[in-house]
Amino acid sequence: MLGYIWQYFYSSFLRFWLKWFLRHITGKCELQRICGGYKRGALRTTQVEYSLKSSKNKVLQDALNVKDDAVVGCVAQIMKEKNINAQKDPTFKGNFQQCLLQISGYCALYTSVEELRKEAFDSEKEDHEKMLLKLWNLLMPSVKLESRVTKQWGNIGFQGDDPKTDFRGMGMLGLVNLVSFFSENYTSAARQVLSHANHPKLGYSYAIVGINLTEMAYSLLRSGALKMHFYNTVAGKPEMHDFHQLYCYLAYEFDKFWMEEKPESIMEFNHYREKFHDKVKGFLLEPDVSLILKVDTVN
Repeated sequence: MLGYIWQYFYSSFLRFWLKWFLRHITGKCELQRICGGYKRGALRTTQVEYSLKSSKNKVLQDALNVKDDAVVGCVAQIMKEKNINAQKDPTFKGNFQQCLLQISGYCALYTSVEELRKEAFDSEKEDHEKMLLKLWNLLMPSVKLESRVTKQWGNIGFQGDDPKTDFRGMGMLGLVNLVSFFSENYTSAARQVLSHANHPKLGYSYAIVGINLTEMAYSLLRSGALKMHFYNTVAGKPEMHDFHQLYCYLAYEFDKFWMEEKPESIMEFNHYREKFHDKVKGFLLEPDVSLILKVDTVN
């Protein structure tokens, strides 16, 4: 209760007068102090984001929703609005522009991820089918697939004879994660994870767990929990590639976590999934978080 009262008092009264006082003492507005006082990364960008969100100035508020192709013009408009002299503060423009690219890029990334998630797997589309068969060939290069609909799909962790039914929740996002990045770019690591998934005692459904981890990555992105990670690891606008790389980290680290925890059976999956989820969310609260996949061999 006291926390809410303090937050209301600070945001409604104290913050305004504190900003006024510091501006007169330093000769710089809040955005200048943030961009000049923090090194590149999550601390700087989240502070800029909070400052824009808390501002009563519509020009600053609108900057949170600026498109990446309008960032340069937005920076110029804000510098004019706040009377920021580029000669007196030569680093502000570049630093602030980078922050806006990260903020707008995060929103754009979510939109792209959501569009791919909503794209249903369609066995009538040749590119969808090719991608699915590519997954098999990457993971099982020495085993020929007998037919498109077969129980063999269970060998890489699908539930039924036709994998298309397993992509209903995450759509093409789930398949792209499994194929184009984790299996294609980290093939040796993916095969190692698959061997663990086929362990006689500690095994789990590789593909189903992978799709489940796609849902975890998607949920973290949607909630904003991945902002610190992307603001630290991507200098400008985060792209779809960066999201897939985050998925690669989750897939590899979950496998390590699962093997270390040694669950009694796959029936305990939900418990350990949530335990891993909480672990990741804990990492994402750290100001210097950087969830980058590190494996011995990268293909």
